[in-house]
Amino acid sequence: MQLTVLPLLADRREEEFDVFEVLVETLEKNNTKLQDGDVLVISTKYISNSQGRIIELQKVRASDEGTEISKKFQLKPEIAEIIIRESDKIFGGIGGFVITSSDNIMAPNAGIDKSNAKKGRVILYPTNPYLIAEQIHRKIFLKLLIHVGIILADSRLMPARIGTSGVAIACAGIEPVLDMRAKKDLDGNPLKVTFQAVVDNLATIANHKMGEGAESNPFAIVRNSGAKLTDRKINPSEMAISPDQCVYVRGLSNSADFSSS
Repeated sequence: MQLTVLPLLADRREEEFDVFEVLVETLEKNNTKLQDGDVLVISTKYISNSQGRIIELQKVRASDEGTEISKKFQLKPEIAEIIIRESDKIFGGIGGFVITSSDNIMAPNAGIDKSNAKKGRVILYPTNPYLIAEQIHRKIFLKLLIHVGIILADSRLMPARIGTSGVAIACAGIEPVLDMRAKKDLDGNPLKVTFQAVVDNLATIANHKMGEGAESNPFAIVRNSGAKLTDRKINPSEMAISPDQCVYVRGLSNSADFSSS
């Protein structure tokens, strides 16, 4: 069976709303039905909109730390203040961008996004994304009587690459990672450390069809993906590692030490 991606055109929403109810309406308007085994990918920005995770910049007052960050990285003080509030750790940055981590999700500017928001507003990452994914997963099973996987996806810059690709911020009902260890490569050599990031791969596939501009496709159905669905609750630690274990973070830190020696 061939893998297919079905982006769903949805109405733009201004106020807080129930994502499941909007999903049902959107499926009807697109004359589409979910099927057993499908993976439903949902934009994190759409989830954030449903939670009212939108901030008007004029209402933000920068702290002393926010003012310092804004000067250091050439950001508006209001943006810098929000970055501080949304981050667990700040690693550094360049003009206009601060590299941060929150709940082991590394992102420029704490994932704050000005796109798809009215002027003077920004959208934050959703609150409790794994809980939201699990709730949508259960509602689909209880009310539509089918098993599907849920992925909450965002777009992300990759190190040393031009353009963005998809990344899974949370998931439910789907095994997030495929352990390839002990399997063999084409030459018969056993793989020792290989894991396949299933949900990140599917997020990228869906992101390609959902678009990042004015397409208004916050949902996408990935069909015949071959991904393994599950009823168990997914732990966030299964999809992310701490920055201290990240090969990029550790490698760049070591290179700084090396260059000074």
